[in-house]
Amino acid sequence: MTVREQTEILELGILCEDACTSKSTGRRVIREEKCPLRTEFQRDRDRILHCSAFRRLKQKTQVFLAPVGDHYRTRLTHTLEVSQIARTISRALRLNEDLTEAIALGHDLGHTPFGHCGEATLNEICKGGFKHYLQSVRIVDYIEKDGKGLNLTFEVKNGIACHTNKVAVTKEGYVVRLADKIAYLNHDIDDSIRAGVITEEDIPGEAREILGGSKSDRITTMITSIVNNGVSDIHMSPEVEKAQDILYKFMFERVYSNPAAKSEEVKAKRLIEKLFEYYLKNPDRMPDEYKQLILRVGRDRAVCDYVSGMTDRYAINVYNDLFIPKSWQI
Repeated sequence: MTVREQTEILELGILCEDACTSKSTGRRVIREEKCPLRTEFQRDRDRILHCSAFRRLKQKTQVFLAPVGDHYRTRLTHTLEVSQIARTISRALRLNEDLTEAIALGHDLGHTPFGHCGEATLNEICKGGFKHYLQSVRIVDYIEKDGKGLNLTFEVKNGIACHTNKVAVTKEGYVVRLADKIAYLNHDIDDSIRAGVITEEDIPGEAREILGGSKSDRITTMITSIVNNGVSDIHMSPEVEKAQDILYKFMFERVYSNPAAKSEEVKAKRLIEKLFEYYLKNPDRMPDEYKQLILRVGRDRAVCDYVSGMTDRYAINVYNDLFIPKSWQI
């Protein structure tokens, strides 16, 4: 019996009835020989962790565009925090922690440079629109490994595609959806306090009374509420969910629409538009893998794939090379 087979048997004995077990699931478009050491969902986790798009998340904006300081979140640190929260919930509910981790690590692979500003811009100018959660699936299906894709399981891709506004087919996918909101809401508060945009005392009293007076307390209260509610219908208690909604409204009014967070978005929007326009007219200037994509998905979508995959820093450097005059040298 292989290590993988032993793990599959352990899952059947430990995980709850609602969990997505590795032995009976894990469907791939292209059939592969099973790994002797890892389950199908462990393999997906590792493929995501080692892919190029995952590494690029370290240079992609979370809330504040190009903040000065080492401790502000990026898409990569956000992803790791989502993974930790989701795994804690899944472990407590006896769901499949490996599947949960794979979905969490892959959920934001499709995010653009400059955060939601970049996403909104591409959604406006690209034919067919642009949604980062669908782009995440495109990356693992059509873009990674020179267009071959990662050949992930259906359950992982479904969880990635549904992490924002749809119900996943697995309980693990739904856990990631909740963990994503818990993570970004609380670490955005933390970053906003660090930036001087708000203080801990600014947080509405009703939310503080229910959730606690620190980031750790709030996260613990939210996770505990989900776990105590049970696995049959995964959500927070009405009281905790109401407090979370109060927090979100507060953050939208004081941070997400605050000039400190929005001050550079006009420039970022223009930069994305100019790069998109340039590569539409000059597709031969894109890397070979994206030129090949034109034959499969059309020029608009291939250009969108290329621009959306850029990091903040790379997009700025490309823009400077293309549109900013340089000093003449002999």
